Amino acid sequence: MGILRSSAAALTAPPETPHLDHADTESTSDDGHGRGVGESEAKGDAVVRGTYLLVNGVRTADEATMFSERVMTSWLMESSPQWIYLLLVGQSSSCLLNIYSIHASKCSAWSRFPVIPLRTSSPVAAFFSLPPPLAPPPLPLVASFSHTSVSSSISAATAPSMAKPPTAKKVKHEMEMFGDVRADDYYWLRDDSRSDPDVLSYLKEENAYTDLVLSGSLSDVKQFQDQLYTEIRGRIKEDDITVPIRRGGYYYYKRTLKGKEYVQHCRWRIRDGGTASVFDVMSTGPEASEEQLILDENIKAEGCDYYSIGAFKVSPNNKLVAYAEDTKGHEIYTVYIMDIENGTLLGKPLTGITSYMEWAGDDSLVYITMDEILRPDKVWLHKLETDQSNDLCLYHEKDDMFSLDIQASESKQYLFIASESKTTRFLFYLEILKLESGLMALTPRVSGIDTTASHRGNHFFIKRRSDEFYNSELLACPVDNVTETTILLPHRESDHIVVYERENGLPTITVYYLSPIGEPIGRLQNGRTVDFIDPVYSVDPKESQFSSTIVRYSYSSLRTPCSVYDYDMKTGISVLKKIETVLGGFDASSYVTERKWAVASDGTQVPISIFYKKDLVMLDGSDPMLLYGYGSYEVCIDPSFKASRLSLVDRGFIFAIAHIRGGGEMGRQWYENGKLLKKKNTFTDFIACAEYLIENKYCSKEKLCINGRSAGGLLIGAVLNMRPDLFKVAVAGVPFVDVVTTMLDPSIPLTTSEWEEWGDPRKEEFYFYMKSYSPVDNIKAQHYPCILVTAGLNDPRVLYSEPAKFVAKLRELKTDDNILLFKCELGAGHFSKSGRFEKLEEDVFTYAFILKELNMIPLTTS
Repeated sequence: MGILRSSAAALTAPPETPHLDHADTESTSDDGHGRGVGESEAKGDAVVRGTYLLVNGVRTADEATMFSERVMTSWLMESSPQWIYLLLVGQSSSCLLNIYSIHASKCSAWSRFPVIPLRTSSPVAAFFSLPPPLAPPPLPLVASFSHTSVSSSISAATAPSMAKPPTAKKVKHEMEMFGDVRADDYYWLRDDSRSDPDVLSYLKEENAYTDLVLSGSLSDVKQFQDQLYTEIRGRIKEDDITVPIRRGGYYYYKRTLKGKEYVQHCRWRIRDGGTASVFDVMSTGPEASEEQLILDENIKAEGCDYYSIGAFKVSPNNKLVAYAEDTKGHEIYTVYIMDIENGTLLGKPLTGITSYMEWAGDDSLVYITMDEILRPDKVWLHKLETDQSNDLCLYHEKDDMFSLDIQASESKQYLFIASESKTTRFLFYLEILKLESGLMALTPRVSGIDTTASHRGNHFFIKRRSDEFYNSELLACPVDNVTETTILLPHRESDHIVVYERENGLPTITVYYLSPIGEPIGRLQNGRTVDFIDPVYSVDPKESQFSSTIVRYSYSSLRTPCSVYDYDMKTGISVLKKIETVLGGFDASSYVTERKWAVASDGTQVPISIFYKKDLVMLDGSDPMLLYGYGSYEVCIDPSFKASRLSLVDRGFIFAIAHIRGGGEMGRQWYENGKLLKKKNTFTDFIACAEYLIENKYCSKEKLCINGRSAGGLLIGAVLNMRPDLFKVAVAGVPFVDVVTTMLDPSIPLTTSEWEEWGDPRKEEFYFYMKSYSPVDNIKAQHYPCILVTAGLNDPRVLYSEPAKFVAKLRELKTDDNILLFKCELGAGHFSKSGRFEKLEEDVFTYAFILKELNMIPLTTS
């Protein structure tokens, strides 16, 4: 509830009732607890003292009762006015009359109040008055409103809209570079220990304010959120299993249980053996062996605010499992090694490592650790049941622009260790049967050359990208002579080997026949392409059985739930193994997916994927839209299915993805043209997509909502500063918004390794270019749309202080009254909460905010 301010429309009252013209009233209350105090003389010498009180937002019987019991009743007893007029704003007359009758019956102080309905051109529905000893005087042309609180007993938790947004204190802090001085009065919000009382207090104030606005116990939004959560969760088949993957003599899979947040890791022994086939089905009948539960994450997560397993690796002999556990969301893992048969742990856990680890035989692990800025920099060999302090360091990458990665070959005979920057990637290999030989160089360290590898028989297969061959080429070399390479697939503008490529912005799968092991390998020709049905879609490789003729892939589109297929490379047959179950009467044929092209300011065509429900949209500009974007790191945001998204689309939303430069959807050059000194193309592409959608009647400025996360949050922050007029609502999740300050500080995780992505602001050209778009540095006194910003206190990728500073500076400078909310998860990191149902709450929260600001949340009736 809040006090109605002077911007409301005028009332048209009966002759005997006072006339209130809001254009001539002024409220000096800025804390949400205002009350209007009118004082005038009646006929004769008698002075009549009383109050005009305008209250906005009393919508339900519970809210009315709370207001009357906690505010008005105590205030009436203390003040004993001779008369009072109470205007309730924001509901229908019949609703408010019903509310009045309910709370009047509960509060004796109110039981004497007659109700005077008003004719009104604004949503004021009823006028409650205590009959004064003399006729109440008319309201003066300029009403005097006091700053005094109606009652100190009412808490913000029960009257959310009465609360003021938090205001962060300002502490002078200046940074100078190249003669340019940047003032950052909110620099104090960065606390790497995450323990400063002032910082935590401010974050908690922001969370409390956000909860009051969107989740107050009496708000319509809170009730809607509860309904929306039930709706979204109702689409999930809670008790389910993933598609089993065959490894040796077992099928491995994950199981979910009804009502449980986390998965169980399980396996089933294969009794009949035989050759793998696309028609294989895991037998679970009475003749089958029993399911074996390996690990129950629900048990492990007990007592943890956050729980995530970053890696789950079964040993080659299927006897042991190594799993990496994170209980804070900071992505620093502890690895446990467990005997699958009896559940006992072997030796002490490995601490302070990444989730990058692989088995090297049945009795050794290879894993990677990080330095003080969380850069994966060392690779180690660990012998089971020995102390971690005795582990052997196989390689130390000392260049702080490079990080390490590890991957096992499909043949399980080799491990590939990669050292990579944003432009360069070179490889070592470790032969598992010859661990004593250590790492061997596979590809050279050459600036601008990026390589990945796989293995079959006596050959390594290498995908190589360079500035010259920016869309990559495929090579093969003998294991015993890695410098002798043969080109299998040359760079193009546009037994077996499976090649995942992209064409016209969409992924493709092509299967080629390989000559038998031991025979010479020549150029690949006459590949067979797998066909897909939707105009826009997503395809990803899944773990396959290396020794079989089967390749497994997942397929999804905006209207097609995630589907896992096994493809027989000999016959060309794809067999659907499982499609995600979507409950609640979902029918894919009721939805439309489209691909459109916007034209950027430099003439570049930018693809847009579009999704909507056939019978709900008008396509005349009146439909609400959510436009999503990312555009960094060469990441491809391919159109895929998300069940929770249906709760927007089924309410008439159009959902769209802008495949902007900086991503990888259109090839390597697409990425190169959206990074470093071309980064602004990312933002102008997004604006061009928004303008195209408006011009072509998919939406209007008044209905266009935008969303982006992490580097996509940078996108949102940048376009808000550039074109705030273009959008109605914006959601920036864990946004990277303090670009210059972060990239100038090499002590911050990811900074040094990302100079090749954003630029090094220690160089003048990059400094001023990055400053020109950095969201925090470009906030100015202008109107902004409604904005929701999120963060994670333990986030190692984007420090929580970046979005916190962004919000604090926006509150200081923006000139509008549009809502600005900030929510910081105090027990999570970059990926928010960890439980599967907890993650739904984030979608619910975001959708509720969007729908609220578009006035699409139904009001609760009494």
